Amino acid sequence: MSRHTHRETHRTLRIGWLRAAVLGANDGVVSTASLLVGVAAADASHSSLLLAGVAALVAGAMSMAAGEYVSVSSQSDTEKADLARERAELLAQPEHEHRELAGIYVERGLDPELANEVARQLMAHDDLGAHARDELGINEMTSANPVQAAFTSALTFSAGAALPLLAALASPATLVVPMVAGTALIVLTALGVISARAGGAPVFKATLRVVFWGALAMVITASIGKLVGAVV
Repeated sequence: MSRHTHRETHRTLRIGWLRAAVLGANDGVVSTASLLVGVAAADASHSSLLLAGVAALVAGAMSMAAGEYVSVSSQSDTEKADLARERAELLAQPEHEHRELAGIYVERGLDPELANEVARQLMAHDDLGAHARDELGINEMTSANPVQAAFTSALTFSAGAALPLLAALASPATLVVPMVAGTALIVLTALGVISARAGGAPVFKATLRVVFWGALAMVITASIGKLVGAVV
């Protein structure tokens, strides 16, 4: 009899980097394009427009990296604190922890006898891992990685921000607004499709959501830029 290994690829493995990548690229496109459209609507010079765009790219990438690192580090610290407390409880009250784990399995549908045996065997193999996974909801797929999140966010923000900035650079002064807005909408559409396919989400719904909020941001910023430009 031959033994076949069943291999599956689950999209939850991508949660950590996919969230940071989508957030970074989307923010890069929307924030930079909105800034460029708003500044252009205020009748700023082409050189001032490009300077503002470069500053937005650099500052935004650093902000995204710092924000993601701090946020995900806080999550990581919480996970470590929970694991330390669980480790201490396993040493001090192993029987109580066994009953607690068995109770979780009973709530999931196992009969009490089988739940007790499953809890016993899992705790004998890796007691902390069993409690981390089934009691705390912490596992390798969803655990926080601050450096990965920060690097991914900064890189994808820079890539997203560079595209509307290049469009502004290549556009004559009179066409900056439509060129930047059009480029941003095309990129956001592509981003929505790519992120939806990578995450297994409905493509149309995910793409529409990304494009709608990006377009709304640019319309509001352009309106404010036009108003401020008229006043100044």
